[in-house]
Amino acid sequence: MRRGRKCGVLPNRRLAWQAAAILGCTAATALGGDPASPTSMFAPESTPAHSIYDISIFVLEISGAIFVVVAALLVYAVVKFRQRRNDDDTEPAQVYGSNQIELAWTVIPVLIVVVLFLSTAQVIHRVQDARRPPGALDVTVVGHQFWWEYRYTQFGFEAANELHVPVSTESERAPTFLTLLSADTDHSFWVPRLAGKTDLIPNRTNKTWINPQQTGLYLGQCAQYCGTEHAQMLLRVYVQPRAEFDRWVREQQQPAILEPSVAEGRRVFDTTACINCHTVRGTVANGRFGPDLTHLMSRETLAAGIIANNAANLREWIRNPDAVKPGSLMPAMNLSDAELDQVTAYLLTLH
Repeated sequence: MRRGRKCGVLPNRRLAWQAAAILGCTAATALGGDPASPTSMFAPESTPAHSIYDISIFVLEISGAIFVVVAALLVYAVVKFRQRRNDDDTEPAQVYGSNQIELAWTVIPVLIVVVLFLSTAQVIHRVQDARRPPGALDVTVVGHQFWWEYRYTQFGFEAANELHVPVSTESERAPTFLTLLSADTDHSFWVPRLAGKTDLIPNRTNKTWINPQQTGLYLGQCAQYCGTEHAQMLLRVYVQPRAEFDRWVREQQQPAILEPSVAEGRRVFDTTACINCHTVRGTVANGRFGPDLTHLMSRETLAAGIIANNAANLREWIRNPDAVKPGSLMPAMNLSDAELDQVTAYLLTLH
């Protein structure tokens, strides 16, 4: 699968730049950076993002025209009526009650507001009331402190932090409709190149949709302050060709493969509080508080996108989550070095 270009690389430890990763890449684009950045709102690749981009440019053009007219009149007045040496300081002739002037500065702003209102309402209607075509994908997104849960109810499995969707082409429309829920506090789902911000609010169901038209990796961010690690609640959306997406779905539907060589690590995992929070399908682990780990190693990142998913980072994450992501709700299990090695070896088999 072709991946989008990344702004920087994932570190092996928590770094401060993660807090501004999304805004930093977007600002770089505005200042002449790469418009194909995975986070650039100036390179939309989905119908909702295109609609938002178009109305934004339209508003900017109107605002720019108003600015140019007002600035030009101001410069004209400053230059033409500037004080001269031979001025007698008398007040110039005053004009009151001009119907033409009164009509101009009343009617023109009203017309501008009406045009902007109607244009915005049209975009809102087109995005929020889009018709659902047959065969569309449904995914329920649940925001947690501080990670993302994705429920593929059509296919009977759950994933975490990395959303996979099929590409939508002219010949095969494949939009993804997202139902947005929150497990705790307010969150906001925002992938700039795919759609606008939509909040996830406790006890309320919100919806949005995307239809990415290019394969690749698209990055996003929780855009609503949700607690200590809000800035490191990152989003990764993988847009895949249909055949590749279908293969990924089949793999995710499989239960965990139980490797005899890591039986001791599985025993440690199954006899600690890990199973109270995490699910590993095909085992006794059926927790609901943390991410589903059935296919943990099929993901590229850990801790909602802040570190690469490899053996060293996984071991450190299990040993002391707060050292990687301070404020995360995952507790340190106080395992011995031997137990850490065994559990890490077990989790590395969960593909």
